[in-house]
Amino acid sequence: MTSIGKRIESLRSTLPPHVEIVAAAKTQSSQDVLACIEAGIGIIGHNYVQEAQAMIEMLGRRTATWTMIGHLQRNKVRAAVELFDSIQTVDSLPLATAIDRECRKTSRTMPILIEVNAGREPQKSGVFPEAAIDLIREISQLEAIQIQGLMTMGPSVSNPEDLRSIFHKTKDLFDCIAAADIPNVSMDVLSMGMSGSFAIAIEEGATMVRLGTTLFGPRN
Repeated sequence: MTSIGKRIESLRSTLPPHVEIVAAAKTQSSQDVLACIEAGIGIIGHNYVQEAQAMIEMLGRRTATWTMIGHLQRNKVRAAVELFDSIQTVDSLPLATAIDRECRKTSRTMPILIEVNAGREPQKSGVFPEAAIDLIREISQLEAIQIQGLMTMGPSVSNPEDLRSIFHKTKDLFDCIAAADIPNVSMDVLSMGMSGSFAIAIEEGATMVRLGTTLFGPRN
């Protein structure tokens, strides 16, 4: 078994069975991503369209699904729709409309998550929590979009415990949107927590975590 396989086996023994793992593959080698897939990781996350395109061309789609976890520029939407099985970083109606337009050309539906800027960081993407439900109501009208949940990043902190309140707020928002019972909207996925913070995110209700170092090991 590879070192990546051993890390994944060890990790799975500690995670609740309902929590899905996304392998955050930014700057990782295709060989290491393949090791993740062979160890049973079913979702590969990419931050950049070009990097995902190169890796999919090299590896093929395999048994994995490929998800966009980085900021998506509108001029990259066409390529993203061709490449990705889902997009986790939708934070505006214009972006959602562009995705919808591309999807309708090939009669497909794109599962998305709404990115929430729960830390209210002006330099980061994501809709502020108080505007999220109105945005979701608007996006839910788009016929080729399927809203499946929320995603949040959280600020960079030295102590992961400092993220607990942000994860808690995002889970409260998730529950509030679920209770609103908006047509064409399901709150099935709460994507939050990365290698330094996933344990706290899971305690606060995450159903999906995005892991790089935890799976691949420290960057060289």
